[in-house]
Amino acid sequence: MLFERFEKEFPIQMACLKNARKNGRLSHAYILHSDDPELRRDFPTVAAQIAICPFPTEDGSPCGECKGCRSLENGTYPEFFTLEPASKSRIIPVGETSNPEEDTLRWFEGLFYLTSATSEGKKVGVIYDADRMQPAAQNAFLKTLEEPPSSTFFILTTGHPSELLPTTLSRCQMISLISNRCSYSFPWSETLFKTLKALQFDSEESLAKGEDCALAIIEIFSALGDEASDAVAAKWEKRLEHAKDELEAAGRKRIEKRMDAEGGAEYLKRRTCFLSALHCWFSQIYQLSCGAAPEELSNPELFAGLELPQKIDEERALNDLAAAEKFLYDLNFYVDESLAVRSFCLNIVLGNQVTLPARI
Repeated sequence: MLFERFEKEFPIQMACLKNARKNGRLSHAYILHSDDPELRRDFPTVAAQIAICPFPTEDGSPCGECKGCRSLENGTYPEFFTLEPASKSRIIPVGETSNPEEDTLRWFEGLFYLTSATSEGKKVGVIYDADRMQPAAQNAFLKTLEEPPSSTFFILTTGHPSELLPTTLSRCQMISLISNRCSYSFPWSETLFKTLKALQFDSEESLAKGEDCALAIIEIFSALGDEASDAVAAKWEKRLEHAKDELEAAGRKRIEKRMDAEGGAEYLKRRTCFLSALHCWFSQIYQLSCGAAPEELSNPELFAGLELPQKIDEERALNDLAAAEKFLYDLNFYVDESLAVRSFCLNIVLGNQVTLPARI
């Protein structure tokens, strides 16, 4: 049960929420700040269980057995509404006031002014990556945050609370679930770390071996794109099937365009995790070169099953880290990913001195 997991890992924060529910002082809106994407994805379910369970225990915990608790746990609660970036720019737009498109702030707001269809009579609204709301969207949401429809519960999740406007922050209670580490147990992680080990320590200034490593990394990029497309296609399958039967060509084209945009957003989200893991590898190699013990690292599991050199050259490790950071910087722009990967691997293999761009 998700609730038990959070109560074990974050007892103080959960005790505060339970006490608020017990005393009837639960806020209508919370901002979750966490450095762990998985926590940001799972916490709204737990918070919603605390908020809507009609049979809480004496300390304010959800019962875990009622229809509401079970449907939230398995993802079938009918009025658990979500909003997140669904465009290639990963921006949450305001949307039109009349007849707004899905995945816009105005569309999301409108869901809470409809009659409730649940026996609990309560609606839950979650905005994932709320920092991706443009200022105009945040300002448009202020009135709803300040005077929400009855029986609504909002949760905004973010890894970057400084990107939220002070007016947004002031209308919500802040909860911080900071782990100070990220988990990199995603698909292809084992392949990535084996490839980076080969690139950094086994290539021996060999352009051929560097190219092999580049091809392996490019293949991971491609796999991430395929996984993102499959995930979005599964989400839209029923809607697209309906569109083929009921809508004209123009309507189907609009849906396909939105699917494509959402697929791009999902790919960028998965790529961000992948690139974070790559950066973490080179950062930790540099720490080892400076004398840090493996058990002192934030993610020593990256090196599990890999035989690293006992002595790592500090200057070379620092330059490799700079090459990784320049690679990540270059990918912020519309560059050819394959060329960027090959340039990065070439810099590592040949030990090229890399100058980082100036930060403004």
